[in-house]
Amino acid sequence: MYFSDNWFESRRFPAATCNWIRDLNKIPYIRLMLRSNVDQRHSEKTFSLRKIIAGAFDADLRAWAREAKDFGSPILIEWGTEPNGDWFSWNGRWNGGQRDGPTRYVAAYRHIVDLMRVEGADNLQWVWHVNWLDQPERKWNAFENYFPGANYCDWVGLSAYGPTTPMTRDGTESFAFKMRNAYSRLVKIAPGKPVVIAEFGCDLHNRRVNAANWAKAALENLFSNRWPGIVGFCWWNEGWQNDDHKEHDTDMIILHDPGLTSVFRDQFAKYPDKVQETPVEMTNDK
Repeated sequence: MYFSDNWFESRRFPAATCNWIRDLNKIPYIRLMLRSNVDQRHSEKTFSLRKIIAGAFDADLRAWAREAKDFGSPILIEWGTEPNGDWFSWNGRWNGGQRDGPTRYVAAYRHIVDLMRVEGADNLQWVWHVNWLDQPERKWNAFENYFPGANYCDWVGLSAYGPTTPMTRDGTESFAFKMRNAYSRLVKIAPGKPVVIAEFGCDLHNRRVNAANWAKAALENLFSNRWPGIVGFCWWNEGWQNDDHKEHDTDMIILHDPGLTSVFRDQFAKYPDKVQETPVEMTNDK
């Protein structure tokens, strides 16, 4: 189960949430978010890449790692989500651009992983998670430039959303179109790594795309083994406010739409051999 661990709320390991997930016989998947707020498209002052690299948060990261180790069972974890998207402050745009941006990201990523490994948190399985489209679409911002190296990730993840608001014209392409752009690049740079669709979804009320139809096509392709490296997926089952107009709110919650609910039920019933009720076995071998 996938959730965000925002450091503007707490720098402590989220033990309560992880225990709750484990009690459900699931594996926690933590999105480690060193950021000051949820606002997007700005530079980060507190948890900047420079400060991470310089060791400003080493004590907190080490303490977090020790608690993760004490948790005692596997955890999927990612830091630096979607680095090739300039909505997040760790994107190169906010960290020196073409000259320094991706390099600083890689250095910060490796610093965090190295610290946690030194603390013996070998139950952490690291997921390097990118967006399907590089934004901005510049050669220096290609997700390949943010790859930390095969020794620094156990899995690779991909985000591939449909439209994310009722009004947007962006993202109307099919899930398969997005995968044609990104999947081959991802498996080329990280051959043999399990691939997870870490985030996908579609707003229920977008004027241009029917969410149920978009999801049905996506699930049919995922279950068909069209992309054999993929071992799982996470629909972003959430809604949020975008501005002061309620009609602009995003809603991706499956149960809020009968058609989308039926799509998920029908697809899961159609491919029972693809659906695993208990956690997949994960090892700590490097």
